[in-house]
Amino acid sequence: MTGFRFVWRIVIFPGLVLLLGFAQAQTFEEQAGAIAAALREQQFEHALELLGPALRESPRNPQLWAMQGVAYAGENKNKEALSSFHEALQISPDCLPALQGAAQIEYAAGNRAAIPLIERVLRLRPGDPTGHAMLAVLEYQQGNCAAAVGHFEKAEALLASKVSAEQAYGVCLVKLKQLERAVTVFRRAVALDPDNPRERDLLAAIQLMAHKPQDALTTLEPLLGAGSPDSQTLELASTAYDDSGDTTGAVNTIRQAIRLDPQNVNLYLDFAHFSYDHGSFEAGINVVSDGIGLQPKAAPLYLTRGVLYVELGEYDKAEADFEKAHEVDPRQSLSAAAQGVLAMQQNDFSRALSTVQKKLARNPDDPVLLYLQADILSQQGAAPGSPEFEKAMRSAQKSVARRPSLEAARGVLAKLYLQAGQYREAAEECQRALAINPKDQTAVYHLIQALRKSGDQEKVPPLLKRLASLREQAAKEENDRYQYQLVEGDTDTPAPANP
Repeated sequence: MTGFRFVWRIVIFPGLVLLLGFAQAQTFEEQAGAIAAALREQQFEHALELLGPALRESPRNPQLWAMQGVAYAGENKNKEALSSFHEALQISPDCLPALQGAAQIEYAAGNRAAIPLIERVLRLRPGDPTGHAMLAVLEYQQGNCAAAVGHFEKAEALLASKVSAEQAYGVCLVKLKQLERAVTVFRRAVALDPDNPRERDLLAAIQLMAHKPQDALTTLEPLLGAGSPDSQTLELASTAYDDSGDTTGAVNTIRQAIRLDPQNVNLYLDFAHFSYDHGSFEAGINVVSDGIGLQPKAAPLYLTRGVLYVELGEYDKAEADFEKAHEVDPRQSLSAAAQGVLAMQQNDFSRALSTVQKKLARNPDDPVLLYLQADILSQQGAAPGSPEFEKAMRSAQKSVARRPSLEAARGVLAKLYLQAGQYREAAEECQRALAINPKDQTAVYHLIQALRKSGDQEKVPPLLKRLASLREQAAKEENDRYQYQLVEGDTDTPAPANP
């Protein structure tokens, strides 16, 4: 999958062509006509030579400053060009050629500063499709799809031949949950490049989000019929078959995808999802076990197999898989906030802890900072009885005392109680965390551990079933997010064509 790539290039406004026709308008003396002629012939150095004395004679003439901006831009001296355009705008704020020239340069650099300039152009020329096209791209880049969509609509004729523009328009519609309109736009993109498998995959993903699995299969049929679809196409097709009620088609297609791309963890998860929905738990366990053989460090595979073992009533195996998942990826038990801090510090626990402790020095009673300190110290492997472990315990206890509703802090405290052998206290904290958020998978898992270690075995199987149900629900949500990410993450940023 490719990420967003912002492809910028200068867009020539119609107004700049008018600027180069000043001589014909006969509103300047012959000197201005000579400058305009030099610009038309792209003799930018000569134009600058002529502009020097002209500006000394008429330093308050905005059109001369705008012409100088065009000449500098022609020589790729954008800093000097911008300075000239802004000088023209200081004299005449509505000088259209200067607005257009400055907007071009800022747009080409991907700068947000282009937006107010283009908006001023559009106030002077409301129907300018190039201005709307540029604003659509810039607002899209800024993530402001609500504004971008309106501009895409007004520039539709100009952008209709650009696949990347249609993609960007469609992505914004998806973000705004206007799926029917997004399907229409992505269909146009496919029509522009019907032999491109990527375009068909994107359209199929949107159709699946819009709950149109048969339409998705129709979209993918040319790729499936060609005999050499890639694993992404097969994965989409398997989901479409499943959503259409064709279980056999879904299973056969995902098996084909796995044979083609055996290292792809998501394919095994998809197969497990089908197996769970249709009660084929043993088949799911066998396929996921094959995936674990190839990817022994993939925590989601252990979690998924654990879910299937629960459905067979094999609770010891299920619990072993859940425990293995936490062992191979201990960071998954980090709170979302702690993961964010760690990510900012490039997965360096020491730097993350230092960042939190510096903030704590200024705000020693902040409950969020206190639980972050406890969480990170725990993940660093602080052993029970060590000064670090005691600091983590005090921080977590103080955090929940300051903010009893802070679910993440209670989760950390439960984990620390488990490590310290205080199983009753651990169970109580898990129950309190679950009272705040009944879907907290980590709290359920730690509650299972606390009950087993305290000898309260009869309560474990129902909790394993609860954990399995939560995990399967999360897996379905992750699958929905995957389709969205496929669309958002595989779209180039458009560059409006010259009108």
